Amino acid sequence: MIELNFFHGKKVFITGHNGFKGSWMCRVLTGVGAEVIGYSLPTPAGINLFDIADIEGKLHNVIGDIRDFDHLKNTFTIAQPEIVIHMAAQPLVRDSYQDPHYTYETNVMGTVNILECIRSTSCVKSFLNVTTDKVYLNNEWCWGYRENEALDGFDPYSNSKSCSEIITHCYKNSFFSDGHLPISTARAGNVIGGGDFATDRIIPDCIRAQQVRQPIKVRNPLSTRPYQHVLEPVMAYLMLVQRQWEDRAVSGWYNVGPDDCDCVTTGQLVDLFCRLWGEEATWENHTEINAPHEANFLKLDCTKLKNTLHWAPRWHIEEAVEKTCEWAKVWLAGGNIHAVMDKQIDEYVKG
Repeated sequence: MIELNFFHGKKVFITGHNGFKGSWMCRVLTGVGAEVIGYSLPTPAGINLFDIADIEGKLHNVIGDIRDFDHLKNTFTIAQPEIVIHMAAQPLVRDSYQDPHYTYETNVMGTVNILECIRSTSCVKSFLNVTTDKVYLNNEWCWGYRENEALDGFDPYSNSKSCSEIITHCYKNSFFSDGHLPISTARAGNVIGGGDFATDRIIPDCIRAQQVRQPIKVRNPLSTRPYQHVLEPVMAYLMLVQRQWEDRAVSGWYNVGPDDCDCVTTGQLVDLFCRLWGEEATWENHTEINAPHEANFLKLDCTKLKNTLHWAPRWHIEEAVEKTCEWAKVWLAGGNIHAVMDKQIDEYVKG
C-alpha cells in the first residue's frame, strides 16, 4: 500500500509533531531515514507519547507557536523542506467551547501562516493539511459524508477546521492554480492507539480507569463514531503525500476513515475494550445533562481514497482496540515502548 522507503533522506516539515498522531508519524518517518523537522508548542506537562517514545532525539525539534508567523517563517526558511504536513491544532471540542478565540487563532491563522511560508519558497513538492471528519455540516445522516458535501462544523473546534479547509482551497486556487505544487487535505475520524493521554477521549479514559482499577465512566454511550487505529490515518497521510508528489493529479480533498463495520457506539467500543483488556474491567453510564453539543452520529464515505489511491483499512475495530491494549499494558508494566511501537508499525506495514 505504501513504499516508506520513498521518504528516506527527504526533508519533512511537520507542524504539531509532538502530539498523539504526530508522535506516531515521527516514529514511522525517522525509522525509515527521513529528515524530520518538527514545529510545535512544548509537549504538555505530564505524561505524553513524544517523551515516552524518546522521539525528540531523532529529529530537529523546534519549539514554536503556529500563530507566530515570523518565527515559523524563519524556521521554515532555514529548513527548506520538500514535504510539509500540517497537523498543529487546538484539537478538542470541549476546549474550543472554553476558549474559542485561541481555537480560531490556532486552527485558522495557523493554516494561513503555514501556507504563506510555502508560498514564499520554491522548495516544497507536496503539502498536506490534516483536518477532521467534523468539518462537515452534520445532519446526523445514517450514511457517510462525501468530500463534495457542505462544510460547516457546529462547535468552535469543528467550525475552525472547516475554515482551515476553505483557506486551503482558496490558496490552492489563488496561488497554486498552475499545479506546480500538489496540495491536499485529509479529513480523518476518531483515532485510538497506544500513547493517547488526552482528556475527554474514551479510550484514554478506559486506560486511566484500569490504572486505578475503577469502573470506566462513559458520558455518552449512544453516540456513534468511526473508530480506527492511529496508524491507519498516519499511513494514509504518508501515502497521499507520496502519491501526489509522483502524480499531481491525485491531489485534492480526502476522507480517511474505517469501514462501516468499524462505526460503533461508544458503549459498544467500551464493551469491546473491557473484553479485550480482561481483568474484570467494567463501565458505568454517566450520561451528562446539559453538556456542550457534540455530534451523536457521524461517519465518512472513503470511496474516493480507496478508488484513487487503492487504499483500504488494514486493522478493523477489534484489532485496533487489541493493539491499543497491548501498548497500554506494556506501558503500565514499565516495558519497552520503542519496541512495541516498532513492532506494531512493522505489523501494519507487512499486513
